Amino acid sequence: MTQLSDLEASSSIWQLDDAHDVDALAASLRAQAEHSDILDAIEICINSSSDKLRKLSIQIHDLPELKFEEKHAHDVLTEFMEKEGFNIDRHYQLPTAWRATYTRGSGGRTIGINSEMDALPGIGHACGHNLIAIAGVAVACAIKSVMEQFDISGRILLLGTPGEEGGFGKDMLFEKGAYDGMDACLMCHPAPGPQSSISLTSSLALIRFDVEYSGHSAHAALSPWEGQNALDAAVLAYTSISTLRQQVKSTHRVHGVFGGHNWTPNIIPDNSQMQWYVRAPTMAEAKETAKRVTACFEAASLASGCKVKVTELEHPAFDLRQNTALGSELTKIVESRYGVIDYEYGIKDASTDFGRISYELPSLHPGFSIPTEDNGGNHTSGFTKAARTLEAHKACLNVSKALAALGVKVLADADFTKKVKESFEEDKKHRGLL
Repeated sequence: MTQLSDLEASSSIWQLDDAHDVDALAASLRAQAEHSDILDAIEICINSSSDKLRKLSIQIHDLPELKFEEKHAHDVLTEFMEKEGFNIDRHYQLPTAWRATYTRGSGGRTIGINSEMDALPGIGHACGHNLIAIAGVAVACAIKSVMEQFDISGRILLLGTPGEEGGFGKDMLFEKGAYDGMDACLMCHPAPGPQSSISLTSSLALIRFDVEYSGHSAHAALSPWEGQNALDAAVLAYTSISTLRQQVKSTHRVHGVFGGHNWTPNIIPDNSQMQWYVRAPTMAEAKETAKRVTACFEAASLASGCKVKVTELEHPAFDLRQNTALGSELTKIVESRYGVIDYEYGIKDASTDFGRISYELPSLHPGFSIPTEDNGGNHTSGFTKAARTLEAHKACLNVSKALAALGVKVLADADFTKKVKESFEEDKKHRGLL
């Protein structure tokens, strides 16, 4: 047996007189070289498109559109993808949704990608969906370029998904079959955090309630005893939930607003409406906390004498199930060129309709950090400004490069994709979903 140097022994411990190990080493070196070549090709593709992608991002950012109203974003994104050689399905399943597909060869696997487009009322792209939109585009175009250069068979399926901000567009698209056939699905999301940080946190499950109190009006001075005060009912529910917050876990979130119609100080209000969100790290935990919140609604009804109608809304947001095999591979890619992986930042205390997708098929939804002002995180006017900066654009392109490399891995490596699917099934067992 050939004597190895200390450096050789500590690095790989290949037995050079073993033909099998020599073959394995040669295969490993070839794989590393091809991996490097693929990353180089991805970077060339995305870097060469940087100006076009930034222009697209600014077009979307500067004309913010609310959930399911993303007509301008729909048009500029589909026009862009059509010019890049993708087949386009406009107004796909939903009025402002769209699909861009590219197929090479016969057979192979399908990689899914998502682009979000919608903004928030009053503060525009304060969640950076303009960046998510171009990330999906960049990933799809880079994978297509690599498929052509390296003759990789398979299909790219990029979905333009509307209505993430409270509309649960991905749930609707899933139920209409838009995710059928995907072997894995990828997307990303900006958030505050350290420079060059890409996060693999989960996110919170979310249950939503609409609550209506119905009382009886009366003259507020002449005969208030004749009234049943629906405003009081809302206030009682609000303060009860505020008290409840002291007794829920620090990882849980409960928040809401209320209002009413035709309120005036000299009339006992006979109506009030509330909207409440209950969030927790898992759907099971969210349901348990939701029971306690519902008890607050009912107690306020009893105390005020008002009738209450509690409606749990359709399409709860599930927590993110980050696929461990996809996450492990992304970590390798990111740490080789694009920064660091963390499990602290990202969108861990927010919620997304992509959670549902991660429950249905192998998925990955990393966060990526962009520079923000103090107290300028997601859903603030400060984040709206941050999502337009050149620094945010560069961070978006870096995570796009890493995701594109991951997507190529799914298409090109059958053994890896098998591990991805096994990881997904194992996660389902762990969470008691089978």
